[in-house]
Amino acid sequence: MHILTAKIKDCDSLHIMPSARKSVRNYVTIRQIRRKIEVKMINIGIVGYGNVGKACEKIALEDRDINVVGVFTRRNPSEVQTACNKVYSASDLPKFKGKIDVLLLCVGSAFDLTSTALALAKDFNTVDSFDTHSKMSEYAQKLNSIAVDNGRLCYFGIGWDPGLFSLCRALFSSVISNCDVQTFWGKGVSQGHSEAIRKIDGVLLAKQYTVPKENALKEAREGRGQLLSVRDKHLRDCYVVAKEGANKAVIEDKIKNMPDYFAPYDTNVHFISKEEFEKEHSKSPHGGFVLASGEICGEKCNLELSLKAQSNPYFTASVLIAYAKANATAYQKGDRGAKSVIDIQISYLCEGEWIDKIGRFI
Repeated sequence: MHILTAKIKDCDSLHIMPSARKSVRNYVTIRQIRRKIEVKMINIGIVGYGNVGKACEKIALEDRDINVVGVFTRRNPSEVQTACNKVYSASDLPKFKGKIDVLLLCVGSAFDLTSTALALAKDFNTVDSFDTHSKMSEYAQKLNSIAVDNGRLCYFGIGWDPGLFSLCRALFSSVISNCDVQTFWGKGVSQGHSEAIRKIDGVLLAKQYTVPKENALKEAREGRGQLLSVRDKHLRDCYVVAKEGANKAVIEDKIKNMPDYFAPYDTNVHFISKEEFEKEHSKSPHGGFVLASGEICGEKCNLELSLKAQSNPYFTASVLIAYAKANATAYQKGDRGAKSVIDIQISYLCEGEWIDKIGRFI
């Protein structure tokens, strides 16, 4: 009752009429009162306004704990229409230092996410979805150095892979020592690979579908995936609308030989009309699997996680928003530096008191 008495003067902010203060405990718990009073709105900014940026904005605007300070774009702000009606040039970001708790970096990994993140980490806490696995370690070290030197907290590689799938790979490998862990993506649309194609001169529209090869998937489930290469496991199907007069042969060559994104894979490039693209490729589903197989004291054991999402951008954005809220919590508790999903305390993702989390999840 001491907590209730101490906080009851704040009932006006809870929209509780003065006449009802004496009976407030009849319909709202002390813990709920404390949460409503003590929760601080998280001020976020969104850098980039493509598919993921738009999805982040929509989810954030529906979250009672988040205030969208604005969308920051490299385009002319007057030409960008957003739901929050607050659009600024990316060059204006320094003016918002101290006004934003977490920046969501929703720009493409292929060309400019790392440079953007490294520049902003001096002044802001950030969450990004950098997805080039082969360059993650190098990027993490650079980002950590800047974040530590400037007292910032920067989450990198946040999404579903890298991200949630990374966490599962770490967990599965810890539970079954010396196990074989294999990851398959698709069938679905890769936002990063599609964006990489769209950056090529002469490309008007593009979608890239990652397709797991069934034979490889079968071998992995049977514990025979150790020798599978990335080329063995996946096919990349690209659907491209070329600009009028563009050299399609040059575009196809640039796609198939793009390091990290397409060169290591069997890649098909299909040139189609804008009408066909809009009719057949307007959606962005995705999914995948993390498969682990091994033995414990001679007994076989298999673990599997699967994802099927109707919208890759919305699922990715949902993960980013969850980790943005975790970032704000962790920063208040003193965390600094660059962190991946395997470094971030899971409880920071869960709302509520400690004992409530145990009741819900344990």
